[in-house]
Amino acid sequence: MTQKYIEKILRAKVYDVAEETPLDYAPFLAKRFNNQIYLKREDLQPVFSFKLRGAYNKIVFLSEQEKQLGVIAASAGNHAQGVALSATKLGIKSLIVMPKTTPEIKVNSVRAWGAKVILHGDSFDDAYAHAKDIAKQKNMTFVHPYDDPDVIAGQGTVAMEILRQKTDMIDVIFVPVGGGGLISGIAVYAKFVRPDIKIIGVEPNDSDCLNQALKANRRVTLKQVGLFADGVAVKQIGKEPFRLARNLVDEVITVNTDEICAAIKDIFDDTRSVAEPAGALAVAGLKKYVEREQITGQTLIAIESGANINFDRLRYVAERTQVGEHREILLAVNIPEQPGSFLAFCKLLGKRSITEFNYRYFDSGRAQIFAGISSSGNEMDKTEIISELQDKGFSVTDMTQNELAKEHIRYMVGGHAPNELNEVIYSLQFPERPGALLRFLTSLGSQWNISLFHYRNHGAAFGKVLIGVQITQSEQPALQLCFDALGFLYTEETKNPAYQLFTGGRG
Repeated sequence: MTQKYIEKILRAKVYDVAEETPLDYAPFLAKRFNNQIYLKREDLQPVFSFKLRGAYNKIVFLSEQEKQLGVIAASAGNHAQGVALSATKLGIKSLIVMPKTTPEIKVNSVRAWGAKVILHGDSFDDAYAHAKDIAKQKNMTFVHPYDDPDVIAGQGTVAMEILRQKTDMIDVIFVPVGGGGLISGIAVYAKFVRPDIKIIGVEPNDSDCLNQALKANRRVTLKQVGLFADGVAVKQIGKEPFRLARNLVDEVITVNTDEICAAIKDIFDDTRSVAEPAGALAVAGLKKYVEREQITGQTLIAIESGANINFDRLRYVAERTQVGEHREILLAVNIPEQPGSFLAFCKLLGKRSITEFNYRYFDSGRAQIFAGISSSGNEMDKTEIISELQDKGFSVTDMTQNELAKEHIRYMVGGHAPNELNEVIYSLQFPERPGALLRFLTSLGSQWNISLFHYRNHGAAFGKVLIGVQITQSEQPALQLCFDALGFLYTEETKNPAYQLFTGGRG
């Protein structure tokens, strides 16, 4: 079966539309991590993503009758643009079903490549089901984003280029994973030609469908997926990609949002290009692998898979980068409410810079502050800072990995409520579409009082909301039924220390 894929990759027609992208040396990363590090620049494709390769390779081999009937796909971004450009190049009509939450810039890009766009549903799953229905009704060919042999072979040309561009030693290739088309295509070719090369997949820790499948030795469906790296937000690995990957992929590494943001900055520092979150996954995984294995002098290649990032998201990326580099520590510190306390706190920190300081008067005896402190990046540095503060009598809670603190609390004003509110706190994923907030509030009606609300747009398909509602314990199931009916993903946060320390009601 591997031989079949090698033949498909060698016969692939991708270069009718795709570019042979450069394998660029990353000098800053290489020096910092003491390894030879290269970036495979798939962000330089005409659609700023590798997806063009697989889409064209699928469409070009359709029969004449299939081409006359046209092609259809479901996608929120990169695959959509690849299908649209490929179909237009071949003179074939194309229809793309995209979620209504898709940012306008992506919708306009797909239309600019010549496709007709239908907006349907709030998620990829909604768009996918609708596209499959239309394909059946109109006898159009559905172009799957990853679970198709021709698509996989098209993506495999990335590995063919890498081995042609770097003919000497290659130790590891790091590949971002969504549905698995790219990693299975790369693994098939690379392992056939150079079986000594390690193939390591990289996934967000909240969208790790391949990682979970390999652990279970079968495909699993994730209950929900993270939305930051939307290009790889897939609930289940493809059937054919998994069949290939389980035998050819050496390992899967997972990374968090902060580590992805730090990798975006690393890529910018070396190339002056801005990768999308999914496009920076491989670099984030490479860094984690080097730190874990303590390797030096090896040749490591990361696939920079795409650069279709909304400009509005750059603010969020910049905010999370320092934490991702372990160069910012976030602490909740309890200090005496008296003159000179802040000065004493700063003196303890010595020459370390304070990156953020949030304070709200609580009572005459104590003050609760939220502080960001610059760090060297060494874990021991954080331990030392916390120990020094605790030795001087300050009560300290580490908030560096507290998602509620980073997403909401650090941006909220007002402090504690003046009395006990009997409120329950939820974080929700909120669809970014006109009327969504009104629909949400209308569904709650006037039966419950909202006592806290924080929302901040990050330029993604889904925003994040923190809400407090005054309800009794017996009323909670009814409130959660409202969330369920709206299809919102939610988590109760009432016991989260970030909430309790900075915004909870006073008993």
